[in-house]
Amino acid sequence: MQRTSQIFKIHNIDLFKEQLLLWAQQFKTAVWLDSNNYSQKHSSFDAILAVDSYSFVESNYQNAFQQLKTYQTEVQDYIFGYLGYDLKNDVENLTSNNIDALHFPDLFFFQPKKIFLLKGTSIEVKYISELENEIKTDFENIYATTNNQLQKTNTKVKIKLRIHKEEYFQKIQTILNHIHRGNIYEVNFCQEFYSENSIINPIDIYKNLNKISKPPFATFLKHNDTFLISASPERYLKKEGNSVISQPIKGTEKRAFNKEEDFKLIKELEQNPKERAENIMIVDLVRNDLSRSAIKGSVKVDELCKVYTFEQVHQLISTVSCSVKDTIHPVDIIKDTFPMGSMTGAPKISALKIIEELEETKRGVYSGAVGYFTPNNNFDFNVVIRSILYNSSQKYVSYSVGGAITAQSDPEKEYEECLLKAKAMKQVLLNTK
Repeated sequence: MQRTSQIFKIHNIDLFKEQLLLWAQQFKTAVWLDSNNYSQKHSSFDAILAVDSYSFVESNYQNAFQQLKTYQTEVQDYIFGYLGYDLKNDVENLTSNNIDALHFPDLFFFQPKKIFLLKGTSIEVKYISELENEIKTDFENIYATTNNQLQKTNTKVKIKLRIHKEEYFQKIQTILNHIHRGNIYEVNFCQEFYSENSIINPIDIYKNLNKISKPPFATFLKHNDTFLISASPERYLKKEGNSVISQPIKGTEKRAFNKEEDFKLIKELEQNPKERAENIMIVDLVRNDLSRSAIKGSVKVDELCKVYTFEQVHQLISTVSCSVKDTIHPVDIIKDTFPMGSMTGAPKISALKIIEELEETKRGVYSGAVGYFTPNNNFDFNVVIRSILYNSSQKYVSYSVGGAITAQSDPEKEYEECLLKAKAMKQVLLNTK
């Protein structure tokens, strides 16, 4: 299959992005990735839209990575999609038996008929060649799209807790007991907030969440009746040529209302021994994971525990990189590092078992990854956090939040951190300030 590529200049890029995303809602399958112009070293595009499936692969966890590897090799084109957290069961001898009310497939990737790549004030479109004659009409329709066509979410969403506060404390104590016995050093423990019999307009919720969060890895994913609405600040893994980077987040602090107090909180986070220990433990894990695919001696830490500031929170982020040989398959690099260390713990397999034992909900797409492969075997994936998941047929809305539990954890502070991370999702669903 051949693609036609054309480049256009856009006068009002912010307006065009809004129109483009609304126009995309006509398709059963769409992925929108937006960096929100966040200042970062490793960005290839400002935003990407991929719509309308030409071919796809969809799977449960069984043999999922091999299916993806075969598909990516055969297609050798742009493919977009997600890796669900429960692909851990394909990597290790593990199971997932917790509640799943969302019913997303564990893995989904598609080869889009139409791709829009935005950088600065330019947009490159890549259509499959037989649809080249639709480019002009599509642009006319995009420019004709207005916000008047956006239906607001007016229904009330009642949010429930899957784990209540006292039970949360008990579970954290169980994890601390594991840590004190030496079974584990760090566990990323998550809890779900959910709403049943709820109808939302996913694109309206996405626009509101993105407006108050402005994250570097925002995602809107639509696959038939399932939706991912994400304000993720975290990159999981990126490959460009022979270089691979991972940027785990561990360490969170709230924002302040004035600059002086905000600067003080940044300095406190930089020097906080508990938050730094969380991050460094995961950096060690990421280094170990990358070493499976890397050229020997090439794994290095480019940035350790640097504070990055977002609309809702300050975060400690580290950057770990390595070099890989041309002969290694891109899917193998991902499989060697999945699930990502920042959402599991150390040692990883012990953490995965404790997570399954103590969490109440199957994570599914949450704490998995969304992204894309290019025709020349590069890829870029985020971590699915700060995200709302919605199954419109089931009328089920869900968001999960978590934090790293270490020997220094205070259950009350861990719970407060969860509520801080959940604030933006709760705000847009309840339509509150």
